Formats: sequence, C-alpha cells, structure tokens
Amino acid sequence: MKSTYLLAVGVALALSATACSRPDSDTTSHAGHDAAAKSDNIAAMDSNPFFAVSTLPFQAPPFDQIRNEHFLPAFEKGMAEHLAEIEAIANNPDAPTFENTLVALEKSGQLLGRVSRVFFGLSSAHTNDEMDRIRAEVAPKLSAHGDAINLNPKLFERVKAIYEQRDKLGLDPESLRLVTETYQGFVRAGALLDEQQKERLREINSELAVLQTQFSQNVLKEVNASAVIVDSREELDGLSENEIAAAAEAAKARGLEGKYVIALLNTSQQPALASLKNRALRERIMKASLARGSQGGEFDNTEVLAKVLKLRAERARLMGYPHHAAFALEDQTARTAEAVNERLAQLAPRAVANAKREAADLQKLVEAEGGDFRLAAWDWDYYAEKLRQERYAFDGAQLKPYFEMTNVLENGVFFAASKLYGISFRKRTDIPVYHPDVTVYEVIDRDGEPLALFYADMYARPSKRGGAWMNAYVQQSALFGTKPVVGNHLNIPKPPEGQPTLLTWDEVTTMFHEFGHALHGMFSNVTYPSFAGTSVPRDFVEYPSQVNEMWATWPEVLQNYARHYQTGEPMPQALLDKVLAAQQFNQGYATVEYLAASLLDQAFHQLAPEEVPSADRLIAFEKQALEKAGVALDEVPPRYRSTYFSHIIGGYSAGYYAYIWSEVLDADTVEWFKENGGLKRENGDYFRETLLSRGGSAEAMELFQGFRGREPDIAPLLERRGLK
Repeated sequence: MKSTYLLAVGVALALSATACSRPDSDTTSHAGHDAAAKSDNIAAMDSNPFFAVSTLPFQAPPFDQIRNEHFLPAFEKGMAEHLAEIEAIANNPDAPTFENTLVALEKSGQLLGRVSRVFFGLSSAHTNDEMDRIRAEVAPKLSAHGDAINLNPKLFERVKAIYEQRDKLGLDPESLRLVTETYQGFVRAGALLDEQQKERLREINSELAVLQTQFSQNVLKEVNASAVIVDSREELDGLSENEIAAAAEAAKARGLEGKYVIALLNTSQQPALASLKNRALRERIMKASLARGSQGGEFDNTEVLAKVLKLRAERARLMGYPHHAAFALEDQTARTAEAVNERLAQLAPRAVANAKREAADLQKLVEAEGGDFRLAAWDWDYYAEKLRQERYAFDGAQLKPYFEMTNVLENGVFFAASKLYGISFRKRTDIPVYHPDVTVYEVIDRDGEPLALFYADMYARPSKRGGAWMNAYVQQSALFGTKPVVGNHLNIPKPPEGQPTLLTWDEVTTMFHEFGHALHGMFSNVTYPSFAGTSVPRDFVEYPSQVNEMWATWPEVLQNYARHYQTGEPMPQALLDKVLAAQQFNQGYATVEYLAASLLDQAFHQLAPEEVPSADRLIAFEKQALEKAGVALDEVPPRYRSTYFSHIIGGYSAGYYAYIWSEVLDADTVEWFKENGGLKRENGDYFRETLLSRGGSAEAMELFQGFRGREPDIAPLLERRGLK
C-alpha cells in the first residue's frame, strides 16, 4: 500500500520506472548545437503543460500538448519544488501539528505528481525511444529524491511527534489512519537506521531503480524481437482469415513482405497455440516464448534479475528482516511469508492432481487421432480446445462473432455497471488522447453529476507493455477537490482495417476484470490522495476487479452484449448454456500455471542475500524451486518465467500470490451477491458504500468484514476451481 503521497511519488514511481540504460551522450557538442538545445529547453520551459494544473474537464492531461521534451524539465522542477516544500515543513519553527505536517505533506509535490502519473502511464501504454532514455535517466533521480524525503531526520521527528500523541488529537478515523500510515511508511523507508545504514540504503535504492528499469525495458524489447516469422500461409492452418491477415500485416510492417509474423504476448502460453494445426510451428512459438530473457544477447535478463534479487535481500536484512518477502508482506493483508506459503501449499496438490487428470484426457485425445507423441506444453491449448468442443459441443471460434469489442464494452461492461450502480456513460470526443485508438467516456453518477473520466485503450501495439492494467491519471481527493481520471489498458490484437474486433472469452473476462479496477478508482470518496482508489494492499487490490468478472456470465448481462456482430442476433440459449457449463473446464491447468508463477516469486524473494543464485544458475534454481513445490509439470509451464516476470519487478515483488488471496474474498463476495438477488441497485450501492468508495482509508480486512459481516470463507473458491 502507498502509505503517503510523498512516498508514492518519491519511492514507488522511482522503483517501478521501467526503462533500459541510456546510451552515453556526446559531451563535446558544438557551440551551435548547444545554443539550439538551450533554445529548445527554454521553449519547453515556457510552454510546459505540466507547470500548471490542466484546464481540461476533470483536470485531464493535455495529451495533445505534451511532448517528450517536457518530461525532464517537469521532473526536475517538480523535484526541486517538492524538496523546497519538504524543507519548509521540516524546518517550520511552530510545533508540529496534523495540519502543518501531515496535511502539508499530502499537499506537497503536486507538479511532480502530475508529471509522474502521466509519464509512467505513457511509458507503459505508449512509449518510444526518447521516453525510454528519459526513464533510464530519471529513475535513479527519483529514487534519490524519495530517499532525501524519507531519510530527512527533522521531517521524521515531526511525524514521530504527531504519531506519539495521535490518540489525543481528536482526529477522524481517516486522518488518524493517515498519521499511522505516514509514520510506518517512514520507518519502512529507513528512517530509524543509523547514518551508515542510510547511506547504504540510498545506494541500494539507486541501483535497484536502474536495474528494475533495465529489466522491464528488456522484457518489452525481447517480446518484439522474439516474434515468430512464418514463411508460408499453409503453416498457419487453423487460424482465422483475420488472424492470418493480421500476421501478414505485422510481417509487412517489419519489411518481410510475403511472410507472416506471430507476435508474442508476455505470458508463457500464446493465443495462437489453441488454433494452429502445425505442431512444429506450435513448438517454435512455445520455445520462443519460454526462452525470452534467458538466451543471451542484449535483452538477456538473468544477470539483471540476479542483481535485483540480491539487492532486495540485502535491503531487507539492513531493515531487520530475514528476506525481502518478510519485508514486503508485513503491510499486506497476508502479513507473513508463512501465511502465503501455507495458502499456496494448501492449493497446489489439489490443482496438480486436477492438471494431471486433464493431461491424461488430452493424451487420450492425441492417441485417438493417431498421434504417437507425448503431450507437450505447446500441445495443451490445441487439444484442450478440441476436448472442449467434444465435451460441450462448442469451440472458442463459435463465440467470437458474438463478442465485438465495442459492444462488449458498452452493452456488457457499462450495462452491468449501470444496472448495479446507477451510473451512465457518454463518449467524449473533445478530450485529447495519447493515441488514436484510445476512446474517452465521461462517467455520470447516479445523481446526474459528473463522476469521472474513463479512457479505454484496448489494442496491442509495439509501444505498449504486455498484459492488462488500470492507471489513474488524476486521483480523487476531497483535499484537492479532484475527480478521478482513469484508464483501462488491454492488449487485444488489432484486426486489419475495416474488419471487426472480435474477442476471445478470456479477453471478455479481462475487460470486465480491468473495469473492476476502474470502478474502484472512480468510486473513490476519500479526503487524502494517499488513500485514493486502488491505494490498498496488493493482496486486496485484485479483489474488487475479480468480483466484477462475475457479471460477464450473469444471464441478464450476457444476453445484452453477446450478439452477432453482423446480424445483431443474440447468442443462442443453447450456446450460452454451454459457455456456462464449461466454466470449470481446464481449471487444473489454469490454477497450476498461476500457482507455479506465485511459488517462483516466493522462492526467489524468501532467500537471504548469500543464497541468491548467480545469473548462470538462475534458470536451474527456477527448475529446482518448482520441483520442490511439487508443481514442476513439463506440460504446464509457469504463467511467467522469471526472466520475463514483470509483476515481480514492479509492484508485485513477493506479491504475485495476491490474485489467489484476493480470489478467496472474491468468490465469497460472489456468493453474497447471488444470495441477495444479484444485479440489483441496492446490492451495488451497498458494495460501493462499504468497500469500493473507501479506498485505503481503513484496514483492508476491516472493509471486507464490514461488507460481508464475517471472516472470508475459502469454500466458494475451492468450488469454483474444482478443488473441493
């Protein structure tokens, strides 16, 4: 959880910055070039859109005015202004009070916050070479900036003084929580260390900022570099005409006229593997995917990751913890590595048993078709899709014509939110965007008043990192009087010009999932920006988004959006019934691939500094860790291998378990909705008031218990995943 606004800007953004090292620049430029550069810098300073609060509705970023040259001056001025504000707070001659210290901290760093949210949002959604260089340059600067604040002894003394008398100040619950979280944030940032320890902490944080940046940049570049080139159309048998046309266009864009390119997503498994009949090509794709980041070359991540793990372990020991996981989990709902280990160990044997049963069924199908080979990782999705057709008499291709992207969004995702929460959506064409594929909607609240802006950025592109996520470009805060500006970012392959965008079932559920995060941000109703929206523990943040997935299959919602893109005819009831009946299909595989990645994350982050494997032993350690945890199935690779596991480099280090931890809460909440009549306004209003609107203004589990009336029950999760 981001405990204070200053920590969020100074540390979290610095450590999550994702860029590769900046090439050395020529420091012996000609005078004329220097003069031109100086002139450009002055122009950028004079017209920098970050220097003032945006005048657009909702203070939306003026993307049409923002240029690469604006970022560094805004970062530099933002950090300078922020430090000046911090010095004024730390050296205030008046006795420390909640207003002159805690509220002043919340109000500080506004320029830095504006540029950081936009820059890091764009560096994930639509980066370029210049932004990559800026990220490499600014990451260690932001790390040092955060340390300058968090390790300021005068500032900490003021915070500590307020913390020690917090129960006598008559503060409201949110303000009292701000005091506690701010104090604990300083302590976790090293405020209690001696000067020698603080100096080493600064060095570690700076090194980590650079390495984490390099790792994430390598992941994106390796995804693009590892795309599989196919020589003939015949090899693509099984793909749809649109998919083949998209592969031809991707090849043409690379100057490979007459060939085809299968682009990779960041996960281990790749969408094309479910359809391609050519087994040799499936194997090429799978091996290219699994080799990313560990095959040598300029994008190899083994050495980078080994250094990151060692530095994190050293930092944890410096802070008094046995390993990084112990440090990272202390302020999560799980609290301890032991609790996480117990939960994962509880699920793994059941999931593996399910996956082995599924593999045996798929092997029978291989042999029934005359195959004389053992099922491999590159075969699983292909034969699983065949088995799905055999058991439930439908395949994914039958569903796609009923899932046109805009229709799913507007008549599915938005429709469910309107029914449940009373909100409505209006497309805005007057709000500037950072890419032509982005669509903006104004969200109108149940009382008819403006609630938020929502950016829908759905298509994959080379400038966008893999996966799906939500960004907050403007945070809600009563302190500043701001309303949320949030975006959902997916990676749906864009079809050829003039063709419809037809989604897979996974893409449909992902759209509902990410909008759950958006709702969490849009419904935020807190005073302090530190607690806005999704500023909650990692193992709680996925909970509301996972709950929102339930509406994808809710009959009233499904019937409203599952309509043929050409005829408008609803999906036949028989096909709907088959979709619902197949929900537990292949859950052994899905659970094992997820658990394997979660267990890898814990294995790496529960090491002492001297136990961290060297770069040349990293892959061997990964194999041993999976074997030790009992999830080493050749047919089921981890959803992410360590060298392209972006979650654990960003905000989910020692935290990838969060999805299954949150799913316990999610499955229990779905049962509550069903027990109380499902898609009803009173249910949505209750969920919004007791939980979604509260952000991080109270302890996460207190919010859940306040909503549910009791502790969470794991039984609904076991039932959902077929693990009972």
